[in-house]
Formats: sequence, structure tokens, C-alpha cells
Amino acid sequence: PVPPQYGLVFDAGSTHTSLYIYRWPADKENGTGIVSQVEACSVAGPGISSYADEPAGAGASLKPCLDKAMKIVPAEQQRETPTYLGATAGMRLLREENGTKAQQVLAEVAKAIGEYPVHFRGARILTGSEEGSFGWITVNYLLETLLKFSFAEQWEHPQDTEVLGALDLGGASTQITFQPGVPVQDRNTSVFFRLYGTNYSLYSHSYLCYGQSQALKMLLAALHQASSSAQISHPCYPRGYRESLTVAELYDSPCVRAPSSASPGLVLTVTGTGEPGACGTAIQSLFNFSCGAERPCGFNGVYQPPVRGQFFAFAGFYYTFHFLNLTRQQSLSEVNTTVQSFCRRNWTEVRALFPQDLKHLHTYCSVAIYILTLLLDGYKFNEHTWSNIHFSKQAANTDIGWTLGFMLNFTNMIPAEPLRHVKGHQPGLWAGAVSFLVLAIV
Repeated sequence: PVPPQYGLVFDAGSTHTSLYIYRWPADKENGTGIVSQVEACSVAGPGISSYADEPAGAGASLKPCLDKAMKIVPAEQQRETPTYLGATAGMRLLREENGTKAQQVLAEVAKAIGEYPVHFRGARILTGSEEGSFGWITVNYLLETLLKFSFAEQWEHPQDTEVLGALDLGGASTQITFQPGVPVQDRNTSVFFRLYGTNYSLYSHSYLCYGQSQALKMLLAALHQASSSAQISHPCYPRGYRESLTVAELYDSPCVRAPSSASPGLVLTVTGTGEPGACGTAIQSLFNFSCGAERPCGFNGVYQPPVRGQFFAFAGFYYTFHFLNLTRQQSLSEVNTTVQSFCRRNWTEVRALFPQDLKHLHTYCSVAIYILTLLLDGYKFNEHTWSNIHFSKQAANTDIGWTLGFMLNFTNMIPAEPLRHVKGHQPGLWAGAVSFLVLAIV
């Protein structure tokens, strides 16, 4: 038997990096429909973009996970194991801010991976469209809407199966990708795939700065500029919560522009007031929801056709709603009630209820209201289409994200045409040939 093959993909996000180890049987044609996730290793420390001033640290951070992978992939197969690193919105922001530093970080991570006996195929920054599209491939590949192994033991394109949309929320960007019911009017948001002999025309867009970490930063910056003092009242933080940060720490991203009058060393004091109504109003101000009369849009004037079909919401969408126990297809009114109730709790109460997650605990209210605003007012879901959103981390025991779709695409494991069961001759010809041989021998 031919031993299974392996593939490694680093997901270098804005807040952290993960290594995914995939495996598939090598004796199957194209490995199609049978890739499985063996392991996911979380890299210690922040995202690689945080190492802009110390790029060697970005490479060093990857080594414990690479060591782990070398214990999983058999030694004799390591040199044939395709290995990639894809960086997303955190590195897109760093490239905007300082292209030289972004290149240095990528060079250091490539150098670190290159020290291992793998088939390294490069480290690069993905575009927002690629991130959204590969996430869409992952979701639909895992849920067998693109190809299915039939009872006749053949790979077939499933009949009457709708493909699913993908909703991704990272630290620095958010992506929406789906198959609309109308032709896509804007070429910049149009993606075309031919997978397993079927054409897919998709809508996909990535909003840079609208991932949850950068959105919270934009929110705090807006509250700071509205307060015109070093004391900031934060309606989304629990009542009684306090934190301090400098102006330089607040305005350390291209997503927020510091006012010219602000002193970088000034210490700001942020005090939570726990007012969900005011929180919602403050978050609404981060978006421009007005659309031109000639075409529909999502927000900030970006074209978007009406949402259609079922959607999988993963990454940040899932983690926040999982924390609030809202991943079981609850109605929109129940979701709203739960979020409002959580947001009214004071800091003492919240800490007593959730002592295990103190690092992010003060942000869950603001992220939950942000997600609702993004999905309902931004992407234009409503109380009728809300039930089409499925909040999930995994499908078929595999993490949902862009990495699997990326690897399938770049190892050419998605064939351009459907797989066919090839036979040399029709069964009738074989029967005739066998009968002729038997008669000849007799």
C-alpha cells in the first residue's frame, strides 16, 4: 500500500498563528474528497505582524509547532510534504504601514521553515478575496456540496445540493463569500471557480479594519475623540471595569488616525458604563450604511447583492457566540435578549460568572453587538434570513478556515473536471470475448 501524503499550512493571522497538518491517501486519484485534519498546533505569542521591529522573533515562534509536525509526518515523507505560510489582514496592514518591515518578517519566517526537511512552497500575504474564497472552498468541500462519494463508490457532483456561503471574522478583517441569485455587477467582488466540472460564480469581499480587534480599536478611538479628555466612558465595557493605556498604544494601527493635538505619552483612563443601547449607537457610527440608488451595497459603499442560501459563520463569529451559548440556531429575538442581558451585568458579576476567561471578558459585549450590527445592518441579514446562519468552528472534524481550501487549490487536488470511473470496454464486449476464447479452446 502507498503511504498517505501530508501537507502543512500556517495560518498567520493578525492576533495569532496556527499550523494545520493535513493527510490524504496517496493512492486515490487527486486525493479528492478525502483530505482530513490530523493536528492543529497553536503558535505561542502574537501574530507575526507584531514582530515588525524584531523580525527574527517571528521565525523563531514557529519552530515549536514545526518540531511537533516533524514527529507526526514520517521522516521518509517529510521532504515531499508541501508546506505553506499564508499571512492575512495583520500583515496586509503592516505592508500598508511599512512595506520593508513586512518583507523582513516574511523573509524570517521563510528562513525558519526552510531549516526543516519539508517541501517549502513559500510564505506570502493573501489578498482579502483569496482569504474569503479559500474559506468558501473549505466549507463546501467539508460539507460535500462540491463532490460526494456515492453508494456506487464513485465521486459524483451532488444533485439538488445548494452550496453554502462563508462568513469569516478575523482580528483585522472580515470576509463574506456566497453564490448570489443574480449576476455580480462589480468585477472587484466577482470570483469564478470551475470545480469538479461545475462552474461557480461567487460574490466575495473582504473589509480591512473591520475584524474584531481593529473594530474595537476604532470604537475606542471614536470614544476618545468624542470625550476630548483623558477620561473615556465606554458604554460597551461592563460597569465598574477600568483600564489605562497611552495615546500611542491606542493609535498604533493604520485603521485609526490620531488627532494632531494628541500627545503620544498621555495616559487614557477607560471606564465601563455597561449601557447596551449606547454601545449599539457607538458601534453603528463605525459604519456608513447608506447606499447609492443605482445598486445594493453592504456598507461603506461596497457593492453587495442580497444574501442568499445557508451560511457558515466561523472564526470570531463562532468564538463570541459560543461563549454566550448562542450557537444552537436560536432565534434573532433570543440572541438579542441574551446579548442585552449579558451587557447589563457589572464587572464584579461578570468576573464571578466567568473566572476562566478574564483576558477577553470585558470585550464580549462589544464584540457581540458588533457582530449583530455587521450581520444585520452591514451584510443585510434580517429576522427571516437569520436562521440561515450556522455558527460553527468545525465540519467533519476539521477546523473551518481558509487553510484547507488554500492547500487543495495549490496542490492541484481539486481537478478541473469531474472524476470518471474508467473501463476498458463495455461489459457486453468482455462477455463476447470470453465466450469466443472458450469456444476456440474447446
